[in-house]
Amino acid sequence: MVVVGAGIAGVACATELVRAGLPVEVRERARVTGGRMASRRFDGRPADLGAAYFTVDDPGFATVVQGWRAAGLVREWTDTFVAYGPDGRRETAGPTRWAAPRGLRSLVEHLAGGLTVAHNRLVMTVEPGPRVDGRAAEAVVLAMPGPQAALLLDPALAVATRAVAAQRWSSALAGVLRFPARRWPDFGGAFVNGHPVLGLVCDDGDRRGDGAPVLVAHTTPEFAAGHLRQPAAAGPAIERAVRDLLGLREPAELTHVHRWTYAKPTAGGNGTYHLDDDGIGLAGDAFGRPRVQSAWRSGRDLGRAVAARLLAGRG
Repeated sequence: MVVVGAGIAGVACATELVRAGLPVEVRERARVTGGRMASRRFDGRPADLGAAYFTVDDPGFATVVQGWRAAGLVREWTDTFVAYGPDGRRETAGPTRWAAPRGLRSLVEHLAGGLTVAHNRLVMTVEPGPRVDGRAAEAVVLAMPGPQAALLLDPALAVATRAVAAQRWSSALAGVLRFPARRWPDFGGAFVNGHPVLGLVCDDGDRRGDGAPVLVAHTTPEFAAGHLRQPAAAGPAIERAVRDLLGLREPAELTHVHRWTYAKPTAGGNGTYHLDDDGIGLAGDAFGRPRVQSAWRSGRDLGRAVAARLLAGRG
């Protein structure tokens, strides 16, 4: 059994398979676990580059979150964001957003503690059988955005190919900005509406709880689409846009600009996962709302379904 992708969906899926007593191999093309729950350290301090936070309303996911909380990995961050738009600045209430002092990636790594994950492991082809790079597997799970999965699937796997073709994704850039001091109005996160560059800005010092003068800005899909080949070149425009939005005079040090070609699903599939008669499974937040919780639930449900099928076949 092979799971391709060590984001939260792939890790949740593999966890269920191991729990059912099935051998599973997790392959991840990146050098770390986490997927779009990505964190990166700058001068020893983590900043979240992908998902900005997570929310909880699923009982099963709430149990996972309590485990993270008991391990000291998460904190309740805020239930109030601000929104910037043509009518100015206003507060907007919502669900409790949770954050991770060590970065959201630490949560996926915690979930993967009992798994063996092969990093820097590219998968080139998934063929009928199913076979992964020419080797037979009882089943294959692709826990990644549909356009990436499409590059691996043999056209003969028609059902899975149609399933990934139904997905639509938008792009984004994430810029990490370090300022000399905190000189902006208090806010945890800000939705930015109708802006040519910005879609979301998060106070990473507030989110992490250490008060660092660090902001992380996420761009609009339209802005990102014009800078996917050279994301670093978009840095000055992102930095200016953040300072203009918050009325900041002092320039920031633009530490990093991260490209997310497939940042958020805008259309996906029915149910919480895909599993076809060819033994190919698809999991991720394209099967539901674009949320961390959706990705976890997709992986968990698919893992249970694959385990039930394989164990029934052996019985």
